[in-house]
Amino acid sequence: MKDLLKDRDAWSLANCSIARALEIVGNRTAMLIMREAFFGTRRFDDFAKRVGIGEPAAAARLKELTGAGLLERVPYQDPGQRTRYAYQLTQKGRDFRAVIVALRQWGDTWAADEHGPPVVVRHENCGAPVHAVLRCDNGHDVRPGESFVDAGPGLIRVDPDSPGSSGG
Repeated sequence: MKDLLKDRDAWSLANCSIARALEIVGNRTAMLIMREAFFGTRRFDDFAKRVGIGEPAAAARLKELTGAGLLERVPYQDPGQRTRYAYQLTQKGRDFRAVIVALRQWGDTWAADEHGPPVVVRHENCGAPVHAVLRCDNGHDVRPGESFVDAGPGLIRVDPDSPGSSGG
């Protein structure tokens, strides 16, 4: 096992998955819209109100998140009203739950005020608080210092000695 970080100049993260994810959800409004979607918000006006943004900003973020495949528009119609659209999480959006849980957990620990966290997400079956945990595919919890960075199939290798190479 070779830790790829020891040879950092031999590879590039031009196709970094973190950078690509941030292009989709890397602003405050997008993250708060996703939080609201996980809390059950579905209607445009409710997203704007609960996130505390104007309609143009809500429309732009919802369009981006829908275009990225995290949310989908579904028609609904209140009695006597025209057809409107609500937003619901797609599978891609539901897979984002671990990110929201991890970010909330970090915020509860490091950014909550003196009163503590505003909400606690609990396991429906037993009532215990829900936490994000790093776990390997074999089921082992992975603590700090117990992992290494390895090459993935999309790794771009660079020649650090070639002209014009940024080395990473």
